[in-house]
Amino acid sequence: MRHRLLGVALTVALLAAASVVSAHHSVAGQFDESQSVTLKGVISKVDWVNPHIYLYIDVKGTDGQVVTWALGTVPTAMARRAGLTKESIGGKVGEMVSIDCIPARDGTKHLGWVNTITYADGHKIELSRR
Repeated sequence: MRHRLLGVALTVALLAAASVVSAHHSVAGQFDESQSVTLKGVISKVDWVNPHIYLYIDVKGTDGQVVTWALGTVPTAMARRAGLTKESIGGKVGEMVSIDCIPARDGTKHLGWVNTITYADGHKIELSRR
């Protein structure tokens, strides 16, 4: 009976570990590091959530239409260890920023990964190196 319980516990642990590993993804797997896009727009929202922080910025297109870009960044724990906060990354809603990012590999429009954010006052935060 003891061996059977140990076997069940081990199976449950392995299944749980497998689901965590399969849920993780690399930046290079989802975003095209061979390309770079510079966006200038206004911060509309910051989601300080796991697995990655997301910034949303409203960007005026060449046709005059405003589109919202969803931009992934580092995990919250990594940002905290670097001394960053929701406010220091996300600035203020309505603040103008310039963001160097890489676009989605699968062609999803208005989705990217943040490399560098330049704020209206000129300071920069580098969140990813290329």
